[in-house]
Amino acid sequence: MSDTNALYAIRHADGSVSLYIDEEYAKDRGIDPSALTRVEIPRELFSSGTVQEVREYVASYLETRPLGTA
Repeated sequence: MSDTNALYAIRHADGSVSLYIDEEYAKDRGIDPSALTRVEIPRELFSSGTVQEVREYVASYLETRPLGTA
């Protein structure tokens, strides 16, 4: 998709979402890369949205995915 940018995300047991720019960054922070979900972020949101807007977009995306899928 040429009009999007990707972030990697993980939803924690308490429902919070952590965002990572790539799998290596997540791994450096102690996150198992296999637990991450790659989420395509629309370019406009990626470039001019707030962190909270991006986080809400990712959280909504993760809610639509069945548990255990990445």
